[in-house]
Amino acid sequence: MPVKIRLSKKGRKKLPYYHIVVADSRAPRDGKFVERIGLYNPQTNPATIELNFDRALDWLQKGAQPTDTCRAILSEQGVMMKKHLLEGAKKGAFSAEEAESRYQKWFSEKEAKLKTQVDKISKGKAEESKKRLEAESKVKEAKAQEVAKKLKAQSEEAAAAEKETAEAETEAAAEEKTEAPAAEKPVAKAPENQVESEEASSDQ
Repeated sequence: MPVKIRLSKKGRKKLPYYHIVVADSRAPRDGKFVERIGLYNPQTNPATIELNFDRALDWLQKGAQPTDTCRAILSEQGVMMKKHLLEGAKKGAFSAEEAESRYQKWFSEKEAKLKTQVDKISKGKAEESKKRLEAESKVKEAKAQEVAKKLKAQSEEAAAAEKETAEAETEAAAEEKTEAPAAEKPVAKAPENQVESEEASSDQ
């Protein structure tokens, strides 16, 4: 039976993840499989890969053929390198100890590269977060300045309106004082004796 190492799609629309399975090549993509040997999630950065290294290596040695994507995943995880070194040791090109030492050297270099990549991504995320916070603080400061300007303009307008009202009231009071009629002085009456003497003289 031709056996393949391939991906079986899971998850939901636009957020898929995949099981790494060993299945008959004639079976449907998401159908029956022989064994599940790992998980691949491309939604994370870097992609999350969980792999049963020994089972994947065993199936490769038994002749299972990986698809292109699974070959890249197995190569990334070092399964293809280990298979290559074991085949070289089996053919007598070098000893099994030498194969293991070469694999450990390759694996340590791979781990160092992966760590550098993860650190770079983390640093980039931190810088991006810092820039975003700085931009947000600048926007908040600009809004605060605009609000302060509006409040200042409103207070100035209110003060000007109060001043105009006070001046108008002062002018109205002054006009009322100028338009008020002067108080009439009382007319002094002549004494009755003087009136009688004036009438007698006029009769003569």
